[in-house]
Amino acid sequence: MPRIKEDSVRAAVDASDMVEVVSGRTQLRKAGARYTGRCPFHDERTPSFSVNPQDKLFYCFGCGKGGDVITFVRETEQLDFAGAVEWLAERFRVPLEYEEVSPQFEASRKRRDRLLAVLDQAAAFYERHLWETAAGAPVRAYLAERGLGEKGCRDFRLGLSPGGAVLAQKARARGYAHEELVGAGLLNRRGNDYFAGRLIFPLADARGRVLGFGARRLHEDDPIRAKYVNSPEGELFRKGSIVYGLDRARNSVAKEDRAVVVEGYTDVLALHQAGLHSAAASMGTALTAPQLKELRRLTRRLFLCFDADAAGEAAMLRGMELAVKEGFDVRVVTLPAGLDPADAADGFEKRLQEAEGYLAYRVRLEIERARSRQDAFGRVQEILAQARAGPEREEVARYASDRLGVPVRLAAGDAEQLTKVQRRVLDAGERLERDALAGCVAHRELIPLLAELAPEHFDADIHQHLRAYLVGEEPATRDVVELLAELDARAAAEGIDVETGKQLLLKLRERQIRRELADAAPERIGELQMALTRIRAAVGEPI
Repeated sequence: MPRIKEDSVRAAVDASDMVEVVSGRTQLRKAGARYTGRCPFHDERTPSFSVNPQDKLFYCFGCGKGGDVITFVRETEQLDFAGAVEWLAERFRVPLEYEEVSPQFEASRKRRDRLLAVLDQAAAFYERHLWETAAGAPVRAYLAERGLGEKGCRDFRLGLSPGGAVLAQKARARGYAHEELVGAGLLNRRGNDYFAGRLIFPLADARGRVLGFGARRLHEDDPIRAKYVNSPEGELFRKGSIVYGLDRARNSVAKEDRAVVVEGYTDVLALHQAGLHSAAASMGTALTAPQLKELRRLTRRLFLCFDADAAGEAAMLRGMELAVKEGFDVRVVTLPAGLDPADAADGFEKRLQEAEGYLAYRVRLEIERARSRQDAFGRVQEILAQARAGPEREEVARYASDRLGVPVRLAAGDAEQLTKVQRRVLDAGERLERDALAGCVAHRELIPLLAELAPEHFDADIHQHLRAYLVGEEPATRDVVELLAELDARAAAEGIDVETGKQLLLKLRERQIRRELADAAPERIGELQMALTRIRAAVGEPI
């Protein structure tokens, strides 16, 4: 879509009332210059959510979410950046201006908008045919027999395709061309409904925009033998990028800080109906990188539960390995053979509490599948050698030793070679950088002092970017805005005043000089030692 002009973005933000926006999601009370309340992104009893109304920033000390007013609207309203700005502009009556775009871009945008519109209208058409016609009665009975209530099915917009050319005729009457209907994946080669006679599941992105459909066979004489078919891959629909039900689960996933990922559509419906609203589906295959990207926006905790058959086990294994590589905390819910999540929806919360950690599941699976104890021992050693050191790895190693009857030795990887002293030094260095930046965020009069520090005074990339933003060298990225909000809240909570901020900046200078001394040429040592003496005197340390 056309880009909103920067002046308009600033005008929308300037006009917005941060307290009014946040109060629409959680009750706030004034606490000095700030406001506090319960976090709208996770369940909590003690308020840990802090709002800075002047700078329009928020941060939760409980779940770690933070950002500016645009970030808040994006997360709570499920919008992209432009959509959030438009939401604020509409709310606070700010006219927006857009950058000029090429005719080709504008044509592409209009086409995409029309395809989205016709898909949404097709979903409504299928819905009406399921719930308002005599032809839908047997399918409504089938859903009830499966234990799926009408309310849940309507919430997920289930429908029924009548087949034939009815859909095409109605769409053309509304001004849609045959080529657009084909581009949306609604028609087959003969010009008839692509999903003839099937139960329809609209497939939406995280914002709830219908991008395609999944369709279940209802009759044995269906010419397409596959039990389920999806829209053809096209301009909008990419099966591997959609997490089914995430648009419905989004708020619960964020609040609970977990996503329960299952395989199929009816699994999601049944779990939501049972009250587990953080459930979503991987579209019947192993989790993909684009799906994990969508989930990562909301949580890093995944509970995987796939059908208890060989295909389900293989898909879960592939998905969990990718998720672990992407930094997710993965746990596995195993079900008895022949049972799927839809059959076990009641009491599923208890199964989540008993879920098995990725490492334990993976090692147990290798032991059970190995052809010999020797093969199992080799695979377990390899898996544990790559795992992060900690109590979980030690516990799994003891389990493997007991199962195999052979001691399993833990070989620490390169990442585990740091001693406890080294770890404390690294943690203290990161804390120094964050506290110094927090002082500058809270007291902007310190920014000229910050500008005297070079990027190499900061080890963490994100700290270098925040420094560059504060001194006016770089625009703010989303990660920088989130860190800005966190440090703003922490500076207030920890009472970092101007004098403390100055001392912290001086300590960063001192640290950098000490590093330079370690590698300095002989002719520079005297100069650096004098600079170090001056800084230590300014900090108030013994010389």
